[in-house]
Amino acid sequence: ELVVQFQVLNQSCQCLAWKPHPVGVWGDESQHVVAGYSDGTVRVFSVSRTEMELKMHPHSAALTAIAYSTDGEMILSGGKDGLVAVSSPHTGMTVRVLADHRGSPITTLQCTRKQYHDFGVEGGELWLATSSDRRVSVWASDWLKDKCELLDWLSFPAPADPEGLDLPPSLAAFCPWEHGVLVYVGFGMQEEALFYSLRKKQVVRKVSLPAFATSLSLSPAAPFMALGFGARLLRLQPCPAGAPQDYAGHDDAVQLCRFAPSGRGLLTASHSALLVWELRGA
Repeated sequence: ELVVQFQVLNQSCQCLAWKPHPVGVWGDESQHVVAGYSDGTVRVFSVSRTEMELKMHPHSAALTAIAYSTDGEMILSGGKDGLVAVSSPHTGMTVRVLADHRGSPITTLQCTRKQYHDFGVEGGELWLATSSDRRVSVWASDWLKDKCELLDWLSFPAPADPEGLDLPPSLAAFCPWEHGVLVYVGFGMQEEALFYSLRKKQVVRKVSLPAFATSLSLSPAAPFMALGFGARLLRLQPCPAGAPQDYAGHDDAVQLCRFAPSGRGLLTASHSALLVWELRGA
């Protein structure tokens, strides 16, 4: 059942994110969605009031990735030009612009409440940005104190770009079940998922894949990865090892995988299909 629909004329929505609920609070009052558009604007919508609450214009290029900070107090947005903007949904002001990935579209933004003290830096959360040139930056931030410090910078090697081929996206995510580790997939020397330790500053594990992945999601409830591939394939991969489970059903490349917060559901999307999966025993 379609419950709410927001329309922005003459612009395409490129990315969106739900506002995280405050700890211990659950209700309509915190149901907000932020969306990034092809004209460089960011719009915040209230689902409960079915209205747009805020429009900001932090980018001159189309947006390609967007995320809320873990407390919902800041919005991180990434553009096709590689710039990352940090904006306040309360004031509508952009408080910081990071140009470290300039020149390559941002493909992933993610924030986490991991224990940043372990890495010898100050901050209230860790967050990462991934760009299509196979680079990942990891940051420690405390937005209330206007602090944002680069913790690590990763660059993954790959053969020379094949002419005329659409390369798979570069994707990274913090590992919910393994503290201080992030997972990376993208075009590279081998078709694999890489587990990188922020403490050891090195790849600690590799998981072989049947092809280069087109989408990635890590379960928040169990050590499982969901991976989508161009051959209409969805794979559930137990970690650190175990027999993968492959599923068909899509009509095209699986462009999106998203675990539900409970870990018991999985949403996947291809060109013209949305599939909802129930994970029994998860």
